[in-house]
Amino acid sequence: MSALCAGLLLFLFIVPSVKCISISERNNEGNRLYSRKALEGFEIAYTHSVNKGRVHDCFSVQGDELVVEKSRFVSYGAGIPEVQDAPDAVFTVLDDGYQISWQDRRMKSFDMAVGLVANHSIIIGGNETPMKELFPPQTGIRFKVEHVPVLKYYLAKLDS
Repeated sequence: MSALCAGLLLFLFIVPSVKCISISERNNEGNRLYSRKALEGFEIAYTHSVNKGRVHDCFSVQGDELVVEKSRFVSYGAGIPEVQDAPDAVFTVLDDGYQISWQDRRMKSFDMAVGLVANHSIIIGGNETPMKELFPPQTGIRFKVEHVPVLKYYLAKLDS
């Protein structure tokens, strides 16, 4: 490989970067997907283990942090907070369920496992993708905001 070609590849792989959401296996960060559309907001949807209703956790991005904006669900069950347990939240009754709007719930990253029964999916720009199509069930995965080299982004981008 010529020095010019090697230099060009190095430039494309390292220098310019794009801000995106990174979704990676916790135990194998080489298995990673990227989404720029998710910077505009995304949802993680899953089936609640007790009440069997769908839960939608909605996220936004502020700077390099993920922000939990709200959770929508059809009925209460284990793990869903009650009003008295979440003084920093606003609870709303909707026509088709409930919503909890969170105040300033920021994080650098969050982890989850792709469930067998929960049927986790990620919703980006109105497009829903089952997580089991992206990672094997029971795989621990991590979400975070990253600045990645352009070439690396295009080789593993989730957005169509």
